[in-house]
Amino acid sequence: MADLAWLDSGTAYFAARLDGADLDRPSRLPGWTGRHLVAHVACNASALGRLAHWARTGEETPMYASAEARAAEIEEQARLSPAELLVLAEEGAARLRAALEDLSAPQWEARVRTAQGRMVPASEIPWMRAREMWIHAVDLGTGGRFEDFPPGFVDALLTDVTELWARRGQGPAVVLAPTDRQRAWGEPDVSDAGRVSGTAAELAAWVTGRGPAPDPAAPALGRWL
Repeated sequence: MADLAWLDSGTAYFAARLDGADLDRPSRLPGWTGRHLVAHVACNASALGRLAHWARTGEETPMYASAEARAAEIEEQARLSPAELLVLAEEGAARLRAALEDLSAPQWEARVRTAQGRMVPASEIPWMRAREMWIHAVDLGTGGRFEDFPPGFVDALLTDVTELWARRGQGPAVVLAPTDRQRAWGEPDVSDAGRVSGTAAELAAWVTGRGPAPDPAAPALGRWL
């Protein structure tokens, strides 16, 4: 499964960006230090582990009790020492990986609910985790770059974002036309004026709110997740 491979490589990439990092410095996410980001990643592992439990047992266990509970948990864990946070994140990642390994073929098809309220098969959990690890490695501000991401993962990320725009009916009327790909993403009937070009990595950084528009004529984007 490609998503599991991306999860594993993303976990390793995130860990490498933590090596020697000062977690008291601000991250690239407004209002969050590196501590908050590592705490969030650790909490996310536990939350996705609850979805794996739901898929395995049929017992409904949401990712978070509420948005407020999620925020409070992150703030609480962000007060831990950097060493404690790193252990927490590493152990949480290992537990989640073990929980995913335990899922049978039918359990991968069990329906679970994301934090945004969408019902999806459990087979989407590895993608959800991989997305967190790779993108938050950039958010740490310690050298992570979209250009380092696996090409297939970048393509899947562009698909993920444009499909979200379509589901919500809120996306801009654009076609993402990477200069280093043989395909495009977005609205098929958009005129040439709505085409935004750049490398796939540049476009992925832009549509996820992690980089500038690669084209000066590109429209403004709303919140991604």
